[in-house]
Amino acid sequence: MQLLTKFESKSNRVKGISFHYKRPWILASLHNGCIQLWDYRMGTLIERFEEHQGPVRGVAFHSTQPLFVSGGDDYKIRVWNYKTRRCLFTLSGHLDYVRTVFFHHEHPWIISASDDQTIRIWNWQSRKCIAILTGHNHYVMSAQFHPTQDYIVSASMDQTVRVWDISGLVKKSKSAPSKMSHNEPLGRVGSPADGFGLSEVTVKYILEGHDRGVNWATFHPTLPLIISGGDDRQVKLWRMSENKAWEVDSCRGSLNNVWGAIFHPRQDLIVSAGEDKTIRVWDLTKRTAVSSFKRDHDRFWVLTSHPELNLFAAGHDNGLIVFKLERERPAFQTSQNQLYHIDKRILRVQDINKPSAGQELLNISKLGSKYAQPRTLSYNPSEKAVLVTTVSQRFVFYCD
Repeated sequence: MQLLTKFESKSNRVKGISFHYKRPWILASLHNGCIQLWDYRMGTLIERFEEHQGPVRGVAFHSTQPLFVSGGDDYKIRVWNYKTRRCLFTLSGHLDYVRTVFFHHEHPWIISASDDQTIRIWNWQSRKCIAILTGHNHYVMSAQFHPTQDYIVSASMDQTVRVWDISGLVKKSKSAPSKMSHNEPLGRVGSPADGFGLSEVTVKYILEGHDRGVNWATFHPTLPLIISGGDDRQVKLWRMSENKAWEVDSCRGSLNNVWGAIFHPRQDLIVSAGEDKTIRVWDLTKRTAVSSFKRDHDRFWVLTSHPELNLFAAGHDNGLIVFKLERERPAFQTSQNQLYHIDKRILRVQDINKPSAGQELLNISKLGSKYAQPRTLSYNPSEKAVLVTTVSQRFVFYCD
C-alpha cells in the first residue's frame, strides 16, 4: 500500500484539522493560537484567524453553512463565518481546555469536550448550552455525534469510552425547539434525575478495556462499530448492539500514545496515528497491520478523513499532511489488443479497437469473505490467467 502525499504545510504544531465538504479546503488549528485555512489543491494559505488566546485544539467545518467552529485552551468556543472571515460569536461555559468541537449533521448543535470533565451540547442558533453531560472523572479528550443515529461517543483520560443516547434531546428539540433553546432549564446528565428517566441524554454504554487514558473514539459510518486509541498504545475495536457493547479486538504495534484512530470510509481498513511519528493502516476484519508510514521527527496529534473523497489528513509537530491511500485509477492490464480491467466489481475483457462494454469474466465481489478494492491486475498470456490483488488477498482466474 502506498501513501500518496497531496499537500504538506509547514507551521506550528497542528492540534485540530477539518476538511471542507465541497471545496478543496482544510482548516488547521495550531498550538500557537492561530487557525489556518488552506487550499490544499493549490497549496496556498487563504486566511488566518487569530482571536483565541492560547492553543486551539479543535476545529470543524459545518456541512452546509459557511461556518466553522473552534475550541481552545482559553475555555472558549468560537463560531466563525469563513465568507465574511470573522468570528460571529463566542460560547462560554467550560471551565478548562476545550479539546474537540463538532457540528451535528442535522440539528443546529455543536458538541464540545473539555478538560473540565464534561461534554456540552450547544444550540448555535440560539447561542445557548442545552445539555451538560457529566460522568467522566478525568479530562474528556474527544466527543462526537454519530453520523446518522442519535448517539454520542466520548473518550476520556479516565480510561473509558462512553456511548450516550441523545434521542430524548432530539425528540424534545423537534416538539418544542423554542422552549428547549430559551426557556427550559439546562439538562444535566449525571444528576439524580437520571434514575427517573427525566434527562434528555443518558449513558447507554461504558466501554472499559484501555489500560491508560483514551485520546480518541469515533463511530463507523455505517456499521455498529467504534474505534478508539489511547495512551496504552492500542487501537481498540468495539461492537454495539441494541442492548450491549463489547470489545472485539485490539490492534497492537504502535510504539507510543495513539492520538487518532478512524475507519476508512470505503474500505475495511483502520487508520491510526500518534506520538510514534507513524501513520498505520490496519485490516479491519483481521486487526492486523497492513502498512505503516513513518516521519523522521514529527509526532502526530490528530487524524481525519474527507467526508466525500479518498483523502486523509494528519496534523503533526510542524504542520499537516493531506494524503491518499492508494491511487484511484482502476486496476487494468493490456495484452495485444485486449484490455483487462475491473469495472464496478466486475472483471471484464474487451477489444481495444471495438467500443463495447466487453465480456464479463468474473464478479470479484463474490470472492473472499469481504470485498476489498483491487490494487493491481496482471494478465499472463501463456497461462491465460488473470491475477488480482487486494490489500490482504490475491486471486487467480483462468480465462479458458
